[in-house]
Amino acid sequence: MLDLRDVHFFVQVVDQGGFTAASRSLRVSKSTLSHRIQVLEAFLNVRLVNRTSRHFAMTEVGHEFYQRALIMLESAEAAEDVARQRILEPSGTIRVTTPVTIAQFALKDVLPSFLRAHPKVKVVQLATDMLVDIVGEGFDLALRGHSAPLPSSTLIQRRIADVPWLLFAGETYLASAGTPMTPDDLSRHAVLAMQSDAQPAFRLRHESGASSVIPIDPRFISNDMVVLKQSACAGLGIVALPGYVCRAEMAAGALRQILPGWTAADSFITALMPYRQRLLPAVRAFIDHVAQEFPKAIALNPS
Repeated sequence: MLDLRDVHFFVQVVDQGGFTAASRSLRVSKSTLSHRIQVLEAFLNVRLVNRTSRHFAMTEVGHEFYQRALIMLESAEAAEDVARQRILEPSGTIRVTTPVTIAQFALKDVLPSFLRAHPKVKVVQLATDMLVDIVGEGFDLALRGHSAPLPSSTLIQRRIADVPWLLFAGETYLASAGTPMTPDDLSRHAVLAMQSDAQPAFRLRHESGASSVIPIDPRFISNDMVVLKQSACAGLGIVALPGYVCRAEMAAGALRQILPGWTAADSFITALMPYRQRLLPAVRAFIDHVAQEFPKAIALNPS
């Protein structure tokens, strides 16, 4: 591969009309310039300039190479400008992967507000509940929802938000079965639950610090939060879900929070990045925006 520094030296020698003037302009010794041009000629296996103690002139192939060298240096400068511009302001494409529920309910307002604030940024989002190899598949960022600590890896983690799971039931169910007033009352109610390897139970924690574990026998189990929410709206029983997933239904009166002050589980949303250093401004701006806006996006009663 050509050394662009040597190509630059050659062009400067030609533009300045010789080694002496180029040496003054570049603040590089004449001997260094002469040596670098010789290295370039040896690499190309041609003579580019004829030089004596008094005269400097390009050869025929030197003229042709000079024209191409100008184009080459202009392209290199343009490429450098693109890279530096990306460093100066958020621009370019970000590839993000998120779980489906986070994409549908938490990012639906956060993503548009980010794109409006950064018109030079494009976002490519993959919404999937499969664990994606973000390094191997070329993603800049992953958002993960989780209750247990994420597995140790070389990925950089940044906690974005705490997401409590709350208890909800449809108005039709409560009208027929009554409203639980204490955690113990839950054992007498129909329950809907997320699929889990653990023994089914509501592990409740009160804001005062009290706790209660209520074994349950779910009448419907699913790995889909939306299906569970729809089933609760249809009056099939009580369900524990992240509060933000049920926010619209609460506002519409289709669901009501049960046992306010109690949480059924603690979960978190965490951003995963391949590296911490030299993040492109677009990626850093996206993470900062998400971290700032997520608390409002997932609040049960946003102000």
